[in-house]
Amino acid sequence: MKKDKSGAKETESNKCPVCGSDLQPIEELPSGKRLQRCSKGSWNSETKQVEGCKFVRWFNPDPEKLDEKCPKCGNPLIMITTRSGKKLKKCSTAGWDREKREATGCDYVEWFQGSKEELDEKCPKCGNILQLVTTSNGKKLKKCSTAGWDRETRKATGCDYVEWLNEKKPSNGDENFPDHEI
Repeated sequence: MKKDKSGAKETESNKCPVCGSDLQPIEELPSGKRLQRCSKGSWNSETKQVEGCKFVRWFNPDPEKLDEKCPKCGNPLIMITTRSGKKLKKCSTAGWDREKREATGCDYVEWFQGSKEELDEKCPKCGNILQLVTTSNGKKLKKCSTAGWDRETRKATGCDYVEWLNEKKPSNGDENFPDHEI
């Protein structure tokens, strides 16, 4: 049996393993993560805490099949998104033996590090070239090419212009994202 974030064992039933109440339907967060809460618990967005039963079952997204081959064994690669949003490529033959507590199959893993590419746009603050940055969890932003980080002083250097490119998912009733085209 898997353990969820609260430490409670996951069961196949629709009952909360902590308090025995029914579970709510699976919900999808704006970030794309899916979860299922106990019906006796709810998220208070003002206090940023769970009220009532704290059981939450998180669902990992299905692996994405890639058109790439494993450099070690030649089998197809898949892209996995972790619960924290980090992405990695791994061999499709990789697995985990729960009884022996060891990895099985090919051990090839490559963590997605993110990427940068220069744009044909100028920074509105300083006039230098902008870069399109994709973070390791897939979020995108535009930032000035002069921006940097001084590890010794732990301070930002260069221009501080940043524009996050959030991809908001439509939800029912949202005026900005109608359910159908007009």
